[in-house]
Amino acid sequence: MTVEDLEKAVSKLPPGELAKFRAWFEAFDAARFDEKIERDANDGRLDYFAEETLDEFKRGQTRGL
Repeated sequence: MTVEDLEKAVSKLPPGELAKFRAWFEAFDAARFDEKIERDANDGRLDYFAEETLDEFKRGQTRGL
């Protein structure tokens, strides 16, 4: 199956089925994103950002939420 096949199939879905597909895909995509962030964190790819943020906090360059 190709992306074009998927596009055609999705474009033919009735509104209710399209809503179900949209909800499923949103959850699927979010789970993939979360997995990627977790892998990056475990691999140390986000350490730089954490260190930079902590340094800014220590220098008083942040503000409360």
